[in-house]
Amino acid sequence: MKEKTVVVGMSGGVDSSVAALLLKRQGWKVIGLFMKNWEDDDTEEYCSSRQDLIDVMSVADTIGIDVEVVNFAQEYKERVFSEFLREYQAGRTPNPDVLCNSEIKFKAFLEHALTLGADKIATGHYAGVREVPSPSGLGVEYQLLKAEDGTKDQSYFLHRLNQAQLSKALFPLADVYKRDVRKMALDAGLHVAAKKDSTGICFIGERPFKDFLMHYLPPKLGEIRDLDTDRVLGEHDGMTYHTLGQRKGLHIGGLKGSGGEHDAWFVARKDVARNILYVVQGHDHPALYRSELEARDLSWVAGRAPHAHWVYNAKTRYRQEDAPCEVERVGDEACTVKFAEPQWAVTPGQSVVLYESRVCLGGGIIQ
Repeated sequence: MKEKTVVVGMSGGVDSSVAALLLKRQGWKVIGLFMKNWEDDDTEEYCSSRQDLIDVMSVADTIGIDVEVVNFAQEYKERVFSEFLREYQAGRTPNPDVLCNSEIKFKAFLEHALTLGADKIATGHYAGVREVPSPSGLGVEYQLLKAEDGTKDQSYFLHRLNQAQLSKALFPLADVYKRDVRKMALDAGLHVAAKKDSTGICFIGERPFKDFLMHYLPPKLGEIRDLDTDRVLGEHDGMTYHTLGQRKGLHIGGLKGSGGEHDAWFVARKDVARNILYVVQGHDHPALYRSELEARDLSWVAGRAPHAHWVYNAKTRYRQEDAPCEVERVGDEACTVKFAEPQWAVTPGQSVVLYESRVCLGGGIIQ
């Protein structure tokens, strides 16, 4: 019987390292693949790709697997980064990790892995995939699941994956808790066991975000106004650099939790056409809440939309508790999601992702 091959996306972090370790122990022929996806201003200060590659090679040597290095910088720039900039220019706040997964990690990477003879690909994402009988009774359907470790679940970022991509995907950390991942790495002698998790933009690294954006989208000064009184409070240096619910970096005074006239200011609205940033005082100001939203650019994991007027759970940002909601209208182009309780700082450009229990159904871009 032919040994089955899995190509594992390895980043130099502890999660992908342990994913490769677990698959090797399960009897797979494991090939590590290190992706180089960013070349602009790739300096030691912000982009850790050189050290990451050294870490991958060290882990591979310890585990006993081969590693290939591939450059997807062009694909990343065309499919992810250009869209990222377009969205920011339009006054929205995109989530590059969502696009990065569907376009790079599970498209360019998958295509390349297949040329290496891969039966499956794997990543260190905290999520799961399972086969269930398809509704037609013919064949199987692949479901994207939340991870067992709810504090690390990354299904939100994977919600644009389709059936073809999921059919080839393995997530070895689906049922593993982060604390156990680090212990496994330590016990196996992997030197990345205590390596800090990356929190920067997908493949670009951890750098001062505003300074980074300014390099591509130059400042455009405009007014900051009080939404309630229309009073001019100050000046912003560019609509691009601000997002709904933002408190820091406005430079108009206000202290978090102080209450009354000295309470903190939050971004509540963007008038892109007039280049005016509207703010309100207080975290719980009504203007910061929305009871419903419209989403476009829809993507459903099963290839079909969820039922209208059913109750689901939704997230409008990654670090959010599941919020009960109803899908009121679903079309080919858009859907309307109505929440049981108003949601704070629902941000255009971010993704709304729907769940039925542990199953991630997919979602769309908030308008």
